[in-house]
Amino acid sequence: MMKKKLMFLSLAAIGFASCNGGFKQGEGGLLYNIHTSKGNPKVKEGDFITLNMILKTDKDSIINNSYDNGQPIPTLMPKPQTKGDIVSGLSLLGEGDSATFKIAADSVFKGGQQRPPGFKGKYLVYTIKIEKVIQKGALNEQAFRDRVTQYMKGQTDALKGKEPAKIQGYLDGHKDLKFVKTASGLNYAVTTPGSGANVAVGDTAVINYTLRLVSGKVLETSVKEVAVKEKMQINPMNPYQPIRIPVGEGKVIKGWDEAFQLFNKGTKAVLVVPSSLGYGDQGSPQMQPYTPLVFEVELVNIVHPNPNAPKPVVPQMQMPTPTAAPATK
Repeated sequence: MMKKKLMFLSLAAIGFASCNGGFKQGEGGLLYNIHTSKGNPKVKEGDFITLNMILKTDKDSIINNSYDNGQPIPTLMPKPQTKGDIVSGLSLLGEGDSATFKIAADSVFKGGQQRPPGFKGKYLVYTIKIEKVIQKGALNEQAFRDRVTQYMKGQTDALKGKEPAKIQGYLDGHKDLKFVKTASGLNYAVTTPGSGANVAVGDTAVINYTLRLVSGKVLETSVKEVAVKEKMQINPMNPYQPIRIPVGEGKVIKGWDEAFQLFNKGTKAVLVVPSSLGYGDQGSPQMQPYTPLVFEVELVNIVHPNPNAPKPVVPQMQMPTPTAAPATK
């Protein structure tokens, strides 16, 4: 199997911005407008590709934008599921090509597939640029996998090399904040001092947070007002309230475990967390490997452990009974 980084295309989660006019009618009702054609071989099922894309509704509401992650999406070209789907559109393109596709929303969101929260519109509008193609062709599976792995390693190494500049660029652009750098590489700036004792290992920190990329793009927030201001899709399943995290127990990213021990109740701060204290060389579904993160946090409360809580019973180690005399020299 390919590495898990080679995600498969989700028909409801990729795309780009629409253009006005110039659309042609394709198979299965697909509307397409090819902007750039380099004349390279068209993508075929089983090929490895990377692509940049933004998905919009025909009401110009952005659902997804791969450019925010600073790296094209890697995937294996799947087999079209229906005539006129987005995979059919990709088969019209080769390396370096770009196009916009319009697909009826009713044809995408069927068979139990849910529409994104707050989705309105008749069409999904995808503008896609194919950045890289590695053709499967006659290559055996091992040779193909090796070629893809080598390419992905080069991309990951490039991300690693760019991370220090991304962090420094953010710090240089926010000189109004007085950042302090710790020995681990964490940068933090207290914007509102708190009071009382700092959080200690074993405490539970009750926090509000907003997670951004260094570009300013918001990925997550526990504050509904932030979600509204940033024009994020409001998730009806999200309670938008402070979360509780155990501190110093390795149950959250290292950057959080370290940072919250520096703060007391009421503190508001900005954290710039390097990937070594975040999601490292693996990244996450929302971000690429070696991605530095920016957190705006508020320490709402500190919950101390109950000293009268019953201690967990630790079973005694039973030594095994020897079945033979120990060996002697």
